[in-house]
Amino acid sequence: MIRFIIPLIAVILFFLEPVFSLFSPVSIADVSYTLVPRFVIVYLIFITVYYGRRRAILYGIVLGLLYDMYHIDIIGIYTFLYPVICYLAALIIRQIHRHILTVMLLSMVMIALLELLSFFFASLIALTAIGFEEFIVIRLMPTIIANSIFVAMFGYLFKRLFDERGLQKAGI
Repeated sequence: MIRFIIPLIAVILFFLEPVFSLFSPVSIADVSYTLVPRFVIVYLIFITVYYGRRRAILYGIVLGLLYDMYHIDIIGIYTFLYPVICYLAALIIRQIHRHILTVMLLSMVMIALLELLSFFFASLIALTAIGFEEFIVIRLMPTIIANSIFVAMFGYLFKRLFDERGLQKAGI
């Protein structure tokens, strides 16, 4: 049964992202801050670290393609970025300890990298008109703060899920 829970959670998180994006932009002192929920990439990073790199890259390709078709007009950006982020997370986690706090911090760094790369792609093909400094203040920082709350709330649960799946695969 737990075998089907892992992809099911990925699909649920995929469909929850647009729901939480309805809370954005947030206006504070006449400045609108854009919060971008990145639940799927956080989940993929936890899959990468605690379950398996190949499985995370496969899920990244499928969910990235779905994200491209569902959210943006250009197919291929997130289909490329999700697996790359998973692969980079796998390379980084080999060098450091797999402690839950380390993985949470790694998730935040990978979200920042995903946001920066998607901004650069959007700038390259002229899909965005904001400057880099404005992007950092109005979109990147609020996104990191919002997703850090998500990681703090659900990171340990993700880790436990993958630990239980690992025990089930081992037959313990």
